[in-house]
Amino acid sequence: MGIGLTKEHMALAASVHGVARRGADHAALAAQGLLGLHLPEEDGGQGYGLVELCVALEALGEERVRGPYLPSVVASAALARRGAAPAETRDLPDARRASAPAQAPDPPDTRCADAAPAQAPDLPGVPWPALVRGLADGSLTAAVAVLPGCALGSAEADLFVVPVGDGGEWAVLDRSDVDAVPLEGIDPDRPLCSVAVRAVPAARVIGPAPVRELAAVLLGADACGVAAWAVATAAGHARVREQFGRPIGQFQGVKHRVAGALVASEQARAAVWDAARALDATPDCSEEVRLAVAVAAVLAPDAAVRCAADTIQVLGGIGYTFEHDAHRYYRRALSGRMLAGDPGPWAEEAARLAVAGVRRRMEPDLPEEAAPVRDAIRAEAASLRAEEPEVRRARLAREGWMMPHLPRPWGRAASPLEQVIIHQEFRDLGRPDLGIAAWAVPSIVRYGTREQQERFLPGTFAGEIVWCQLFSEPGAGSDLAGLTTKAVRVEGGWSLTGQKIWTSLAQHAHWGICLARTSPDRPKHDGITYFVVNMASPGITVRPLKEINGDELFNEVFLDDVFVPDDLVVGAVDEGWRVARDTLSHERVALGDSWGPGSRHTDMARHLARLSSLREALREARWERAGRLWAEGQAISALGLRVTLSQLAGADPGPASSVRKLLGMRHAQAIAEFCWSLDPSDRHWSRMILTTRAFTIGGGTTEVQLNIIAERALHLPRDP
Repeated sequence: MGIGLTKEHMALAASVHGVARRGADHAALAAQGLLGLHLPEEDGGQGYGLVELCVALEALGEERVRGPYLPSVVASAALARRGAAPAETRDLPDARRASAPAQAPDPPDTRCADAAPAQAPDLPGVPWPALVRGLADGSLTAAVAVLPGCALGSAEADLFVVPVGDGGEWAVLDRSDVDAVPLEGIDPDRPLCSVAVRAVPAARVIGPAPVRELAAVLLGADACGVAAWAVATAAGHARVREQFGRPIGQFQGVKHRVAGALVASEQARAAVWDAARALDATPDCSEEVRLAVAVAAVLAPDAAVRCAADTIQVLGGIGYTFEHDAHRYYRRALSGRMLAGDPGPWAEEAARLAVAGVRRRMEPDLPEEAAPVRDAIRAEAASLRAEEPEVRRARLAREGWMMPHLPRPWGRAASPLEQVIIHQEFRDLGRPDLGIAAWAVPSIVRYGTREQQERFLPGTFAGEIVWCQLFSEPGAGSDLAGLTTKAVRVEGGWSLTGQKIWTSLAQHAHWGICLARTSPDRPKHDGITYFVVNMASPGITVRPLKEINGDELFNEVFLDDVFVPDDLVVGAVDEGWRVARDTLSHERVALGDSWGPGSRHTDMARHLARLSSLREALREARWERAGRLWAEGQAISALGLRVTLSQLAGADPGPASSVRKLLGMRHAQAIAEFCWSLDPSDRHWSRMILTTRAFTIGGGTTEVQLNIIAERALHLPRDP
């Protein structure tokens, strides 16, 4: 999945890839309308937004198209967003040049040839709309001074966008107003120049404009393209390159490197997508927009460099030579990160905005047909809100609000749209956390008998039944199908013998869902049956395990000839693995941005705000570290929103769900470690630094998650 989520975005990306592979240069891109995707139609554009432009730039970055298109779209976006329009001056006598599109060259293989800039006359009096149209149709080129002393673009550009004064103003100057000298950059495919301003005509000052922010986001989209190429290239090579008699993609070190690159690229895409839609939604550069942009500027350039470097590593010696394009993408990534600006100041800006209370809204924009659905659900929520807590709990259970995605009568058969609205409208109703029951219930609904459903589900929803999960064993944790607990057929049912471990709340549970091997002679994933076990049965011994934080949440459970009647088998005998997989990944819309109790980026911001009130300032390095952590957390939230939007559209969210889980667990640990380091005497964070250590183990270790991402998303070969 690219930056774009919709079918239209995917079609646009495919079209841009096609144009690029046919040898597109700057003129050809203009002729296709790609330089004006983000501009209003009255300005010669296509009437879309920055998200669509980022979709196109990602594809162009992946194909490594040369030419001055990137500074031109930054300049046109800044001009289209100018505040008060400058005073119009006399029309340029040859202003027709600002509306005549350049002709695309005939040779098919010109992708890597420098585009010859159009010879524009001096432009002292061009009306602003003509400048924007000229940038959109390719008759004008631009250079943008994104860094002090360094501009993105050719010294031969027609227009130069430069900062002037101390108030954040920018000016759009002609070539005659500046002294521009070519610079030799690390990327020979991307022209740079130094710019010294001779004069600033008052009519060319566009006032405060988000040029810096626009450049960061559009460079971020280009970086996402570089990362996408790198991940695809590394994975493709790892699938076919053989060493020691097998593909190198089968070695876990290579597999994890490539999967880690995919994780970084998906995180960057989410951040750039969110920043682009923030800029699309807000004409001015509000604090919320600046926060979204800072996150993209922290994550995307670094992701491109990391992915390109990892690709060279996977390619080995060939990746270090001119024989392969890998070095060109690595150069492009380094150049882009330099131009986007040092991530440190961007990170510090993100941290200071977050500590000041600025937040990025992560809610899906719902279609018009959602209004009557929301009205009905809001009325139900109001009715429930008026009830006493016990009555409310009973109604939540009876009316299917606990797990609304389930079919009636246990849920409400809620569509993805309804699930999102219920989540929004029921936030303050305190729907109880079902714990392990949230995993058990969907499997009983899907595979259980009617008698099993009526026996267990009402009491579970009412809070009368507590569940535990008897899956993991000392020798079968991440490799769950390697379990050895056996179930032997006896009169009227089964006798279970074995040991389970890491069983949460087993000492309090009334019932447990249990996997046991019923046919040991069958293949590993076959011959397993899914049972419901009464935790008060004779033969069950529960021994609590004290964890490093002092809690006793986990337990060892010993089963010694525990009888389970036939009517407590869920699904078919020997087909329990199918039921278990449903338990571990039942279908519902991904909602919310929480991935760990008390260990999110928002918790960190509140902690920093409290510390800031006690101390004058944190050390600069810690502000940067805080900003990087905030950027990671906000991007994880954006990933969650992208998953939700994909599900609402009926599309496959791709690897985003797995990436989000992996990032979330590691991120929770990093937040806890950082917050504890700021104040080691804080009791909450002293506890959380210990508690979160389990996050990258439970539910599938980090290493297993990386294997899953590598094998399912990148199709790397499985271990033997």
